[in-house]
Formats: sequence, C-alpha cells, structure tokens
Amino acid sequence: MKTSIEHIQINISDAKVSFPFYKELLSYFEYEIVKENEECIGLSNGTTGIWVRQTKEKYKNAKFHRRATGLNHISFRVSSKEDVDKFTKEFLNKKGIKTLYETPKHFPEYTERYYAVFFEDPNRIKLEITYKQ
Repeated sequence: MKTSIEHIQINISDAKVSFPFYKELLSYFEYEIVKENEECIGLSNGTTGIWVRQTKEKYKNAKFHRRATGLNHISFRVSSKEDVDKFTKEFLNKKGIKTLYETPKHFPEYTERYYAVFFEDPNRIKLEITYKQ
C-alpha cells in the first residue's frame, strides 16, 4: 500500500509571529488557507495540509529541540536547483532569514544531485527546500 503525507501539524509558541511566517512561506509554494482562526491556520496545496496551531498555555514550558525525540525538520521538494536559489533570494534573503550550514549548496553525501537550503522558523523548527534528482 502506497501512501503520502495528508497533513502535518506544527505547534507554535506565538501565533502573532508564526502565523504570518507560515502564511507567507506556504503561499510562496502555492498553499492556500483552508481554515483560519485565533488558534490555528490550516493550509493545503491540494495534496498535503499543514496546520499551524497555537500551543496551549499548559504546554508552553516544554521547549522544542530538534535533536530531542520527535520531529527533526520538514523538507519541501522543488523541481530544480534554480528553484532552491530563487526561493533563497526571493524569500529568505528578502526577509533577512539566515540560512543554516552555509546553504544553499550540494549535499553529495545524501545523493549525487541533492541541493538544498536549510533555515529555521520563529520557533527554531528546521525547514528545508530541496531539489534532488
């Protein structure tokens, strides 16, 4: 049985900061808002949904760290190396978002044609835009 990701939920610490970040990031990749209120926003590209939800107060002291058990990062696949570079220039650089690991660059240790840029959301969740053939 073959499957794909239907949706992902990301809990965030401050909706006023993270909601605008994810709305801009995901609209760049043609995701559309399917639900929005004070507690969450849901966006979909028709295949995969991403839900961003305000963390409830009683859970806010448990801070996220991507090296701990749980989610490490989310990678969005694009069609070309040029798309990675275009995103870096048009989105990350324009917004002053720093990249991680001196990216974008090739990662031949992953596969011969793996090219990516890594960055963090406002809660330091690692995100990646990837081209691989």
